Amino acid sequence: MSPLYDVYAIGNALVDTEFVVSDAFLAEHGIAKSLMTLVPQAQQLRTIAALTASGEPRKRASGGSAANTAMTVQGLGGQSYYSCRVADDDTGAFYVNDLLSAGVGTNMHSHRPQGVSGTCLVMVTPDAERTMNTFLGISEQVSVDDLDEQALARSRWVYLEGYLVTSPSGRAAAIRLRELAEQHGVKVAMTLSDPSMVQLFRDGLSAMLGAGVDLLFCNEDEARQFTGTDSAEAALQALSAVARQVVVTCGARGALIFDSGTIHAVSGVPTQAVDTNGAGDTFAGAFLYAVARGRDVQTAGTLACHAASQVVSDFGPRLSGDALRSLRSQVLGE
Repeated sequence: MSPLYDVYAIGNALVDTEFVVSDAFLAEHGIAKSLMTLVPQAQQLRTIAALTASGEPRKRASGGSAANTAMTVQGLGGQSYYSCRVADDDTGAFYVNDLLSAGVGTNMHSHRPQGVSGTCLVMVTPDAERTMNTFLGISEQVSVDDLDEQALARSRWVYLEGYLVTSPSGRAAAIRLRELAEQHGVKVAMTLSDPSMVQLFRDGLSAMLGAGVDLLFCNEDEARQFTGTDSAEAALQALSAVARQVVVTCGARGALIFDSGTIHAVSGVPTQAVDTNGAGDTFAGAFLYAVARGRDVQTAGTLACHAASQVVSDFGPRLSGDALRSLRSQVLGE
């Protein structure tokens, strides 16, 4: 039976709302810059009130790290599936409609439980850095019950979102999905997601990695923190113990890729960054699309760097389907 999906992803389901803010706003409200911070609903509502008092949001979209990756795969012309959990509320309906309109398969297309769907406030400062406050809501309860083994068995890749480490049931679901993928001969990719996840939940991330995965994504800060090394190159070598291929993104400089004992350097694509939200997610989606279609890691990294460069040049966590297909034609000749 031929594969139906290029990527089966699991992660948090969050509706993102983006605001442009000053560093002074973050300091005034005690918000840690450049990190993702989990907050209770009451605090999220207070921050929303403060933000809307000073300006309108720039963009609202279904988000969550792995969802952005799955949508990127879909936009490039691939097929993706997303396991998550949203509630039977307006926010949940908005989220699922966004996925389905893009063509992404999901376990949430029919039944949705009672509760409150998750939200993420993305605050972008003038230096283009993104700072996130996340209220997980019912997304924190994503579990093994949300997995679709039939869809998994017909996938080329599984993609695990490191943010799931904060939820016991989410972490267990990610581990079970990795185990099922191994049983079905499906390759496994994972992202460390955020420096704060490495700082606070390193042991949980190690449990998600298990005996090792096929592909690991991280940025320089995450790589160095996870391995206790002082350079991206040293971190790559250390991470090769837990992943057959490792991709370390280096911002505007591009990326370093460890594959079969060789380190490949992929140059960044010059751009004027205004919003770094979604850069890593878009990079991972483009990379996974390319390798799922049989491209080598150098080519996959080149496509991923182009996609990440373009997504940071505008507000929002994802590129449109038209923009992605244009990049696919430009870089891959498809």
